[in-house]
Amino acid sequence: MSMPSLSDKEFGLLRDWVHAKAGIAMTDAKKQLVVGRLQKRVLHHGLQSYTDYHRMISSGQACDETQIALDLLTTNETYFFREPKHFDFLRSRVLSERRAGTPFRVWSAACSSGEEPWSIAMSLAEKLQDGSWEILASDLSTRVLAAAQGGHYAMERAEHIPRPLLTKYCLRGIGTQDGTFRIGPALRGRVRFCQVNLIEALPEVGMFDLIFLRNVLIYFDAGTKAEVVRRLCANIRPGGYFFCGHSESLQGLDLPLEPIHPAIYRKR
Repeated sequence: MSMPSLSDKEFGLLRDWVHAKAGIAMTDAKKQLVVGRLQKRVLHHGLQSYTDYHRMISSGQACDETQIALDLLTTNETYFFREPKHFDFLRSRVLSERRAGTPFRVWSAACSSGEEPWSIAMSLAEKLQDGSWEILASDLSTRVLAAAQGGHYAMERAEHIPRPLLTKYCLRGIGTQDGTFRIGPALRGRVRFCQVNLIEALPEVGMFDLIFLRNVLIYFDAGTKAEVVRRLCANIRPGGYFFCGHSESLQGLDLPLEPIHPAIYRKR
C-alpha cells in the first residue's frame, strides 16, 4: 500500500483537532512532524488518506486511537533536573520557608515520562526528612504516564542526576536489566500519577505549595495559556509558587502571580 500524502487541507483538519483536544497550536512548520508521527497509524488501519484518519479520531467511535494520536502529537522531551536553577531555588528558598512538620505538596502538571517529578522527589526527600510531603504528577498522554509511573530508565538518562542522589534513591539494573536504573522504594510511594487534560476542568486535587508547568505553555496560543495558568493558580496556596520554562513568559497576562525570579512566580 502506498503512503498517502498530507495535503494542506488535511493538515488544517488535524491541526484544528489537536488544538481542540490539547490546546496545542501548531504552525505550518509542523506539517512534516505530523506526517512523521501519524503515517504508521494511517497504514496500520489500511486507510486511504489522512482525511479518513481524521474522521476516525474525531468521530468518537475510536477512543483508543484518539488517545494514540494525542500521545503521538504531544511533545515529551525532558530530562532529570532540567533547568537546574529551578531546583536550586526550590532547595534554597521555597523549602527554607516551610514550617517544620507542615505538609508540603507539589504538582508536576506536565510530567511527561517522569524525570521532572522524580527529580522533585529527590530534592524533597533530601530537605524534608520529616517525610511530610507528596507529589502529584499528571500528563495528557497515557503512554508517557505509564513510563513515568514505571520509573525505569536507560542509564544514560542519569547523566544529570547528582551521583549521591543516584546512589541513594535509584537501583541499578542487573542481569537482563543491566544498563538501566529504577527509582527506588523510598520515593515511589510519594508520587501519585494521573491523567489530566489542562485545557479542561481540573479534577479535585486539593491545594499545592508549588506547581511546575514547564516547557508546555510555548505550545499554547495566548488565550489558552492564560486560561490554563489561571485555572492552575486556583490550586496554589497564597504565597505558593508557580514555575514555568525559561523560554516561557506570563508577561501581559492578568494573573494573581508576581514574578520573583526568571520563570518563577509567587501567588499573591
